[in-house]
Amino acid sequence: MKQYPVPLSKSDLMSVESPARYVGGEFNAVIKEDMMEELEKTGKTSYVRFAFCFPDIYEIGMSNLALQILYHVLNESDFVACERAFSPWLDMDKILREKNIPLYSQETKTPLCDFDILGFTLGYEMCYTNVLQMMDLGKIPLLAKDRGEDDPVICCGGPCAYNIEPMADFFDIAMMGEGEDMILELSEKVREYKLSKNTDHPMTRKELLRNCDAIEGIYVPSLYEVSYYPDDASAKAAGAPACGAHVVPADDGVKKVIKKRIIKDLDTCTYPTAPVVSNLRVVHDRSYLEVFRGCIRGCRFCQAGFIYRPVREKSVEVLCEQGRQLEQNTGYDEMGLLSLATSDYTRFPELAENLLSTFEGHHTSLSLPSLRLDSFSLDLMEKVQSTRKSGLTFAPEAGTQRLRDVINKNIREEDIFSALRLAFMGGWSTVKLYFMLGLPTETDEDVLGIADLAKRIEKLYFDVGRETGQKMRRLDITVSTSLFIPKPFTPFQWEPQNSKEELIRKQRLLKDNLRSRNIRYAWHDFDSSVWEVVLARGDRRLGPVLLEGYQSGLFFDAWDDHFQLGKWVEILEKHGMKIEDFAREFSEEEILPWDHVSVGVNKKFLLSERHKAHAETTTPSCREHCSGCGAATFGAGECFSKRNTASAGCSGTGEEKGSGKEGEA
Repeated sequence: MKQYPVPLSKSDLMSVESPARYVGGEFNAVIKEDMMEELEKTGKTSYVRFAFCFPDIYEIGMSNLALQILYHVLNESDFVACERAFSPWLDMDKILREKNIPLYSQETKTPLCDFDILGFTLGYEMCYTNVLQMMDLGKIPLLAKDRGEDDPVICCGGPCAYNIEPMADFFDIAMMGEGEDMILELSEKVREYKLSKNTDHPMTRKELLRNCDAIEGIYVPSLYEVSYYPDDASAKAAGAPACGAHVVPADDGVKKVIKKRIIKDLDTCTYPTAPVVSNLRVVHDRSYLEVFRGCIRGCRFCQAGFIYRPVREKSVEVLCEQGRQLEQNTGYDEMGLLSLATSDYTRFPELAENLLSTFEGHHTSLSLPSLRLDSFSLDLMEKVQSTRKSGLTFAPEAGTQRLRDVINKNIREEDIFSALRLAFMGGWSTVKLYFMLGLPTETDEDVLGIADLAKRIEKLYFDVGRETGQKMRRLDITVSTSLFIPKPFTPFQWEPQNSKEELIRKQRLLKDNLRSRNIRYAWHDFDSSVWEVVLARGDRRLGPVLLEGYQSGLFFDAWDDHFQLGKWVEILEKHGMKIEDFAREFSEEEILPWDHVSVGVNKKFLLSERHKAHAETTTPSCREHCSGCGAATFGAGECFSKRNTASAGCSGTGEEKGSGKEGEA
């Protein structure tokens, strides 16, 4: 493989933290040498150069499965060459600025401004200003309206793209849904744009964007107009149906609703069985096997559980073959089984046993994310962790049954203690428990319920020791709390967020009641959660705020040591807004900034689920009953097969036949 020199001196590289972040040359990295040579010799325009950009440091970006999947998909194409780029840490950022060196790609060290497309994955709102950092260092105009005919097309995808309005001023294109097909269709449009430059009628950038709008799942923010009405009176005066942020097409022919794309058959979908292997230890230093997409559960706070519907599983046969190739092609000694709830995979025991049989004698272990307490199997966990027995992670989310019913967690207290009794009898002594503070309807009793649950689990551990007579190791329980943030496309998207002061009070209440040498308490930063809700539920008025924040030196906000809430609040108020504008309770009638996007799950169903939450009523999983959320309209996955065999209650309207109550299951 041809080596492309790093545009930095050895002394520059040796002066920064982890210089391996910036040199490339990793195992399984792809450089299309024939294509590059032809580009260099002839300037041929029929190729598309795509830079996949991750707006955080290398070690985090290289743990991202979407990066590996789309990198593989694009490089399998015969007309696209995809490379990678990451946010440089502050020390390298300083060097690039001082020496006027453009931010470059890992593979060929090409400046980002020389690519045809830059694709950002947006998994976390707190990385927004790092997008601006990468474009700025890459010598690309930050505002979409300032880009010329020769500038790259800037696009994005990922969960944050479903409400891209706060970043709409900066992106040419946002992709809604799963990108394997969509990203190739976009690349083909850009290829046509490049080829037209050698004709008598070259296409303009605006024409390119109009052509891209025709692709299902693609949203071109510049083709839409936004009106904001802060209250019903202003909306009525303008003849608008309700207050809120109205995003409508600026011209005829532009689609009114952007519908997300999905991959219907994951077995036939391209998967990276030879992913790029980093030269340094990354955050999740293992290979990944994606088991299925979507979730059957419907936890009302969880955005992923709704935007990734419907559930689609890979077959055991395909997964075992992909797992075999991953082990051979990477050298990792650990493989993560990845999905929103891996233990919900219908053939999970069979899959685990087959993979363990394949890896027998290879010193390769399987790792699982947090487990469902109602589907815990001691026998299975003994097999999975036979080569490397680590701790167990569970997520009850709330400390009382009442609040678990509100959020539709659908686990009972007996599930919790039954699972942990089995785990303790099996020799486990390290347990992590995840909870949330600030959930809708939460009271102090619910907060204290977390401490009570942890203490009863502690007691259970020693009871098991006395009952069995076995020698017990030291117990290590970690109680971890994150903070509730109302996210778009969830039943709780209308709910308010607790104030920072209230969240701090609840955290102190819990901490004061968790005093035990066997229980540790870890909590999430308050300041970042307060700002995250602004970005998650914001609209285009935030564009100038984000631009000024970045130009004031505010980036790497995802890192607590670098986040400065006070400065953000100052800039926000300078632009006539305050935190409470976005953390407040939204009315059910107002137009939301993301209402022009469809994820399949309809708004009527989300409202029904919100009402059921306040009535402390649960909804069963998709495997128990189809509740008609609307995802069946995709014509794929588990809910589609159920819909074809169920009653008319699965119409996608949120109404159940025979219940007599709208939205109840």
